[in-house]
Amino acid sequence: MGTATAPGNATATPRKRFGAGRRSAAALALVALVGFAGIGIQYADAAQAQRPEKDTVQTSLDALVKAGVAPGALVSVRDSKGRVTNYTAGVNDPRTKAKVPTDGYIRIASNTKMYTAVAIVQLVDEGKVDLDEPIETYLPGLVRGEGFDGHTITVRHLLGMTSGLPAYDLPHVSEWSKRYYEPRDLLDSAFRHKADAPAPGQQVQYRNTNYIVAGLLVQRVTGRPLTEVITNKILKPAGLHETYWPGVGDKTIRQPHAKGYLHDPETLKWVDTTQVDPSIAWAAGQMIARPSDLNKFLLALQNGKLITPASLAEMRDSKIFLPGGEALPDLVWHYGLGTAGFDLSCGGRAWGHAGDIDGYSSRTAITADGRAVTIVVTADSSPVPDGVFQVLDAFDAALCAGR
Repeated sequence: MGTATAPGNATATPRKRFGAGRRSAAALALVALVGFAGIGIQYADAAQAQRPEKDTVQTSLDALVKAGVAPGALVSVRDSKGRVTNYTAGVNDPRTKAKVPTDGYIRIASNTKMYTAVAIVQLVDEGKVDLDEPIETYLPGLVRGEGFDGHTITVRHLLGMTSGLPAYDLPHVSEWSKRYYEPRDLLDSAFRHKADAPAPGQQVQYRNTNYIVAGLLVQRVTGRPLTEVITNKILKPAGLHETYWPGVGDKTIRQPHAKGYLHDPETLKWVDTTQVDPSIAWAAGQMIARPSDLNKFLLALQNGKLITPASLAEMRDSKIFLPGGEALPDLVWHYGLGTAGFDLSCGGRAWGHAGDIDGYSSRTAITADGRAVTIVVTADSSPVPDGVFQVLDAFDAALCAGR
């Protein structure tokens, strides 16, 4: 089986070129977050089916699965007028050839960070948390280790991935999928390592550890479980009835769901990794949702239904992130507070996030005019060399369709 990638811990693979075809800014910017037959499409109405932009989205999705990037794929598009169109391609089960469920539930992985960040920003709006206050104020004595200390790391540093906190250890999916992790288990693992930066605030370093601490901060300030806070203050107000936090020990996904797979390089077969215990990601990546509900969340966030416009601007005040390092120096990602901005090939900047966990790779974003797109492939680690770039090209095409 392939290398395990709990949401947020994947790294870019060095390559000599970006592959054939267009490599959009969006594709390049999001690559570092990694992370068949039976093609179907569902249109909102007959008139929409005639629009060239719909063909663009479906064509790119068809090409994606035909290339063998993943067994299946699904996309949900919400246009600027609120019309929703869902697309599918590939199969939900390579053995039975069952179709991918339209707008099926998936593990959204690191997209969860957006919800955790909003929960904290809501507390900022309520005057209960200060973004520039040290973590020590809210979680005294918790953050301690070689080269880092809660007295110098602020809430902003956590949400913006500039704390310098080290990553926690990640075993193979065959191990972590079977056990339950407490947040403290993850921090104990991380804090055995030294700091990743000389001092907080110097550079963006994408680490799940930041959001494990952030989740504990929410619980300490509110006196309630993180899952309850997110449900009552984000999901319910925004009408997100098809997004949820799985219960303790729950390895299942509600029906209908897209099955997730990992490619086994030894047998060259797809291994079903749908049922896993996602507690290893907790506040950094544990949630489950339908793609269309991710789009609804982005719209509610952008339209001021969850936080103030000033706070949204604060979340989008980003730092340049070069996730590819020396291997991929052209990668540029704008990371704010739990949300990412990236430039589209058609112009403008979209805001959203990405999520990768063994079995699922998703990208979600919204443009300034309210067009929201969530794309999902049912494999995190593709056997196709350019697989991740093909996914991101399809994502860019969907965001730019009709513009």
